[in-house]
Amino acid sequence: MNTADLGLPVDVPSTALFTDQYELTMVQAALKAGTAGRRSVFEVFTRRLPDGRRYGVVAGTGRVLDAVENFRFDAGVLDFLRRRAMVDQQTLDWLAGYRFSGDIWGYPEGEVYFPGSPIMRVEGSFAECVLLETVILSILNHDSAIAAAASRMASAAGDRPLIEMGARRTHELSAVAAARAAYVGGFTSTSDLAAGFRYNIPTVGTSAHAFTLLHDSERDAFRAQVESLGRGTTLLVDTYDVTEAVRTAVEVAGTELGAVRIDSGDLLLVAHRVRQQLDELGARDTKIIVTSDLDEYAIASLAAAPVDAYGVGTQLVTGSGHPTASMVYKLVARAETDDPRDPLVPVAKKSSGGKTSLGGRKWAARRLDEYGVAEAEVVGTGPVPGELADRQLLVELVKGGAVVAREPLDAARERHTAARANLPLSATQLSRGEPVIPTEYVQGRSGS
Repeated sequence: MNTADLGLPVDVPSTALFTDQYELTMVQAALKAGTAGRRSVFEVFTRRLPDGRRYGVVAGTGRVLDAVENFRFDAGVLDFLRRRAMVDQQTLDWLAGYRFSGDIWGYPEGEVYFPGSPIMRVEGSFAECVLLETVILSILNHDSAIAAAASRMASAAGDRPLIEMGARRTHELSAVAAARAAYVGGFTSTSDLAAGFRYNIPTVGTSAHAFTLLHDSERDAFRAQVESLGRGTTLLVDTYDVTEAVRTAVEVAGTELGAVRIDSGDLLLVAHRVRQQLDELGARDTKIIVTSDLDEYAIASLAAAPVDAYGVGTQLVTGSGHPTASMVYKLVARAETDDPRDPLVPVAKKSSGGKTSLGGRKWAARRLDEYGVAEAEVVGTGPVPGELADRQLLVELVKGGAVVAREPLDAARERHTAARANLPLSATQLSRGEPVIPTEYVQGRSGS
């Protein structure tokens, strides 16, 4: 992908080795057996939501499109595979010309999903589709987990903005993806400059405790920051004594001080005391930002506190206890020969332990009640019932190997806000519960 298409400055490198070795050995065996070219349909779905969650959030779709577009086996990658003797020469020759030429349909980014939702459908030859399994799951599982946590936090925060601050709590590349997913889920900005650079997400940041400790006094530190960044800056007031720091901050910056940040202590109590003190000092417009290992429950507990914004790190980038969405990528239909005119035959894994799957190429639609609120996720094969025709969820993402649905990140963010608003009110409850709407299955022919 040339990210200049979206006005973004970073190109994505080859993603060909973001895969598991058995993807390549399956291709080798299928090439030898003459089955590699059979038309196939793979679907991404999850059998269950993380314990207690009411809905999931689709995130990472845009990154999947980049990854598919850049899935190329260049000379260096092929030489690595050759030196390791991972696959034979026939397979290396086939990989050298690999370009995904199939179709991909999926829930648009920012949409919500439920158990069994066919979040993404990948169609093409078996060989070209199976190679994409790991990279697609890697992206969707990570990003959707972060976006779901972000969405719960955004619901708890209401109209108060959320700042993503988790870069130092995860892998450096995961941090960029996490900031992107958090933005889709409802966060307003990030402290991570790489995320701002790659995805044009608003960035924020002022100073840490180290800056205060560097100077001979807190007053000196505040004065240096204000002289450099202006009176609208945010001063960190809990390095020593909060009450004294707030007084000094207003003396240095005046009543035009932009904000103070509190990063420790009993945030509910401290926020009330700081608000009262700021008002008494005449700094009525100075905002209060709180950080300190927040999650959705801590944010909800501060709903009655005079807090203007939240900064969230560790709990966000780890999915607030659920770092994966547990999505799988399964073959659900395939042809019996490599003739493109051959009809598709439903296939499904049958096993114990809750790992079964349903065969057939699927569609999905969301049924609404008389008030326009979602009441069921309907998943089926064959013809779509007429009453659900205009409520279908899957959209075309890739056609004949070409991306056809790239969009600005703000579109996904806005879509999520709208999708969440169409769910029953209980969707935003933080108490444990089942998915907020049931998944219903409609059996029919798998289609061709």
